[in-house]
This record gives sequence, C-alpha cells and structure tokens, in this order.
Amino acid sequence: MKKSADSEHSSSHVPHDSTHMESSDLGEDGSPRYHQANPEAIAEEAKQKERDFRKKLNQEAREVVSNSIHKKVKLIVHRPDYDQENQQEYIRLSKGLMPIVQEISRKTLPYLEHEVSSDFARNRYYGSKFQADSVAYRDYKYFAKKRPPTESPSLVVGLRVDESASMSAYGRLEAAKRAVMAVYEYCQLCRIPILIYGDTADVSKLEQMSIFAYTDFDKTDANDRFRLMKIRARSNNRDGMALRIIAERLAVSPQKTKLLISISDGQPKAMEDYTGSYAIADMQQTIREYERKGIAFLAAAIGQDKDVISEIYGSERFLDITNLQEFPAKLVRIIARYL
Repeated sequence: MKKSADSEHSSSHVPHDSTHMESSDLGEDGSPRYHQANPEAIAEEAKQKERDFRKKLNQEAREVVSNSIHKKVKLIVHRPDYDQENQQEYIRLSKGLMPIVQEISRKTLPYLEHEVSSDFARNRYYGSKFQADSVAYRDYKYFAKKRPPTESPSLVVGLRVDESASMSAYGRLEAAKRAVMAVYEYCQLCRIPILIYGDTADVSKLEQMSIFAYTDFDKTDANDRFRLMKIRARSNNRDGMALRIIAERLAVSPQKTKLLISISDGQPKAMEDYTGSYAIADMQQTIREYERKGIAFLAAAIGQDKDVISEIYGSERFLDITNLQEFPAKLVRIIARYL
C-alpha cells in the first residue's frame, strides 16, 4: 500500500506583511538591519517547524509504548495538512453546529468568570479556611486556600477518533467529524486546551499503527480546524495503543482535570492477534494505569458493538450514542460538566 501523503508533507499558514520591511539598512546603533522580504523563506521555516514538531511527536509516542505490548509495532505519527476543499467542507458542516456550540459556551463562560474571580480555591488538603461541607466526601480535601490572581479552573481535553474502515457505514464518520468540530470550537471559545488524534492500524507492513495529530495543545494553530476534515475511515484499530499515547500526552499536562474521550464504533481488531480477550485486557489495563495518573476516560459508542465497548470501559465510563444527530451537542454538554 502507498504511504499517505500526510506523512511526507505538512505546512502551516504563516501570514507575512511586507510593510514590516525597514527603509534603512542601518539600525539606530549603526548595525546592519536584516530584511525579511522573502516569503518563500518564511514559508519554508514554517514547514521546518512542522517537520520538527512531527518528529518530536513520533519520538515521544514511540517512547510511551516502548515498555508495553505494542513496543514492536511500527508506528508513524502524521501531522495532516489541509487545503481549500477542507476549508469549504468545514464551513459547510459548521453552519448548523455553531449556534448550538455558542449557546452552550454562553451558559458556561459566566461560570468560568465566577470561578476565576473567586477569592478561595476549594477542595485542598491544606489551607487557611476550613470547609465543613467537604467532610462528607472523605477525601481529606477539607480546606480552601487563597487563590493567586493568575490561577483559573483547569481542564484539558483529549479526543481519540477511531478511523477504522467500519466508520464509513451508516453516517458514523460525518457524525464523528461533527462531534469533533463542536468540541473543538467549544474549547476554543472557553479557552480549554484540546488534543484531537485519530488512529488506524495495518495500513501497511511498514506502518502497523498510524496516529493523526489533528490538533495539539503544544502547537496551536487557528487552521487546525481544517485539518479535522482529514478524518477518514481507513483500516483496522489498535485501541489500547492509541489510548496509551493520548493518555500520556494528557498525563504530563499541567491542568488539574484531564478528560480523554474515545469515539469508536467497534471493538479492537488488528493484525496479527490484537483482538478478543487479549486486546480487551490491554485496553482495560491501560485505563486502570492512567486513571491512577489522573485521567478520566469516557467512551462514546456510535456503532454496533456498544455492548462490548460498555464492557471494556465499564458502564460508568460509557456513553451510548443512539441518535447521531444529537451527538455533537451531547458531547459538548458532557465536557461542560467537567468545568
């Protein structure tokens, strides 16, 4: 199979303005000024930064799985590019979503402003103010302490999108795209760091696991929304490996609340033997391991294997998405509850 073009080319839109060019060759101290009049050089610098970032993501992902059952799986992390067609598709799909997203964010923002302006941060192990109402929780976080002016409510969101071939059936792929778009725009409005990765397995013998880094909080770009249109139904799915890579990215983030949502239509299945009880045990072990590191998991099931997905994640982490039309708004409202 041919290697995806995404792995070879990546670019970032960097505006340039010729009005910033200086009219004099010398600065105030007499030293020479350097002109930046070559837009091609600027574009090449942006491309090099994208290549460096993709290289970093590949190195980190391979390190994360180096001590797992996936250590011998050939992995490539892509940073998909976007074009004018992707921009047009995004505009088309977003028309019906944005009023819903804006309404939910409108109700959320006053709450966030209230929390940021609060004098005391609640639920601390120590502090200057005792909270009697917290004793019932038995977690020893009975105190409140003075909140620094810069401290604000802390949430980071990770979305994992299953890009297996079966996602092409029954409108699941477009439903997943719309949900991802809604979450992305909501997080932008509420200034919530967000990471959106897609994944598939067995594209080729040289690429047994493919990760698609659509958005990443370490390198934000307003044009990331257009990259989301590259989400595709591709091949198999190696869920445990994808969850591990994304969960580790969230685990090292500074935010207090870390939410990982997996959007999938089926149970894990990848070559050679990643299926059945073996794959399920790997996923459950990964969930347990990263819950201990503070990651909250949710599984949004949009396909025929809902019972299996519920069993894998547990009923307390399971979202049964029966109505795909309601999926985007439902997912955004769930995220809002974590603020």
